[in-house]
Amino acid sequence: MKKQVTKICMLLAFAFVMTSCYTYTYNVGNGSQTGVEVKKKNHYLIYGLANISQSDPVEMAGGAENYQVTITHTFVDGLINSLTFGIYNPTTTKVTK
Repeated sequence: MKKQVTKICMLLAFAFVMTSCYTYTYNVGNGSQTGVEVKKKNHYLIYGLANISQSDPVEMAGGAENYQVTITHTFVDGLINSLTFGIYNPTTTKVTK
C-alpha cells in the first residue's frame, strides 16, 4: 500500500513538473516600433473550453499599423488555474506597439 501511494505521489509530482507556460507571439506589419506595452487578461472556464471574455489585440493596438502580440500563460495564470483545478483558466495578452 505504501509503495502505491509513493508511486501515485511521484506520478503527480512528475505531472506538475512537466507542465509549462506557453507563449504565442506574432507580428503585425513590421512588429513593435516604440516599445509601448498594453496588457489585458483573457478569461476562460474548464481548461479553456468556455470563453468568458477575450481581449482584442487590434483594439489594444489603438490603430497602430505595426505591433507585436504575445499571448502567454504566465506563472500566476498557471497558479490560479491549478488552485481552481482547471475550472478558471486565465491567460495574458500583451500588445507592444
